[in-house]
Amino acid sequence: MSVLAVTRLELRRLVVRPLAWVLAALSVAQLAGRFMLLLQIFIANQIRLAAQPGGPGYTDLVGVPMLSSILTSGILPMLPFGLAELALVVVPLLTMSSLAGERSQGTLPLWFAAGLPAWRIVLGKYLALMLWLTLWLAITLAMPLSLAHGITLDWGKLASATLGLWLMLAALAAIGIACSSFASHPAIAATTSLMLGLALVSVNVGAMMAGVNNGFFNWLSMNAHLDSMIRGLVSSADVVWFLLVVAVALALAAQRLAAERERG
Repeated sequence: MSVLAVTRLELRRLVVRPLAWVLAALSVAQLAGRFMLLLQIFIANQIRLAAQPGGPGYTDLVGVPMLSSILTSGILPMLPFGLAELALVVVPLLTMSSLAGERSQGTLPLWFAAGLPAWRIVLGKYLALMLWLTLWLAITLAMPLSLAHGITLDWGKLASATLGLWLMLAALAAIGIACSSFASHPAIAATTSLMLGLALVSVNVGAMMAGVNNGFFNWLSMNAHLDSMIRGLVSSADVVWFLLVVAVALALAAQRLAAERERG
């Protein structure tokens, strides 16, 4: 069985599980509410903004804030969460059953009996999750892009923010797979993945509140790498950080499954 076969099987399982549809419906509904509020605020202030040379436009006030609350958290704190904040909860719930569910249901030995290497199982399940998350991201982007025919968009800034969010989803999915590979129950996997995601996002904030201004904490923080991409700056160092997190997490998951397979 190839990696693509594992991906197709896992994607089919995601489609038939009610949890994936419930998460998609609730999150898209909240994002749609955020889009309507952002659009209402933009229209109400359009004349005033047009009089400001170099002032924020549709991309800054509607397009990019749909993906993250970073740009609006201090100005519009009452808005619903953006995609980045929702991902911290949605991704652990999606990944919790990928391997821990198989283990608790006793179906994981069936994968081993098929002669599949551990890395194929991990990679196949990861790719299926990334397809689902990419579709989620595309639906979110479709909302601000629906007005692109009558609005001037900053395509470069929107592309940078989209890349940052996609890399964040990739990192969170890999962390979720790794937690699921070590956990004995899906709930434990979801809790661990959620805590790790929150820790990576807020590690530099906690350090600054404690009076520690260390470059290592800034480098370790996912929020620091995502922030620059949300603001339109794509750095190779930021991209490499996300790819490194994905590689390490998937390698740990594959190693854990391989060790479990050897123990029988």
